[in-house]
Amino acid sequence: MRFAVICQDKPSSLQTRLDNRAAHLAYIQATGVVEQAGPFLDLTGQMCGSMLILGVGSLAAAQDWAANDPYALAGLFASVQVIEWKRVIG
Repeated sequence: MRFAVICQDKPSSLQTRLDNRAAHLAYIQATGVVEQAGPFLDLTGQMCGSMLILGVGSLAAAQDWAANDPYALAGLFASVQVIEWKRVIG
């Protein structure tokens, strides 16, 4: 199963994102369930959120992954949605 994890950063939190970026990327690599990922950009080109596609067995597993992301643990996000996603193209 695939799940989209859609995260919006809290306002004025770019430094929190930058401070935790290495741990976030290491978590992605260590867990091995992220199929695609990247940041959202604001109008000035600064990172302001994230979208990830996870390949996991259940909604609970996707929610657990999202909750243990170093970005989430650092309090970066104003909101996080975890939604089952079906790939049709690509």
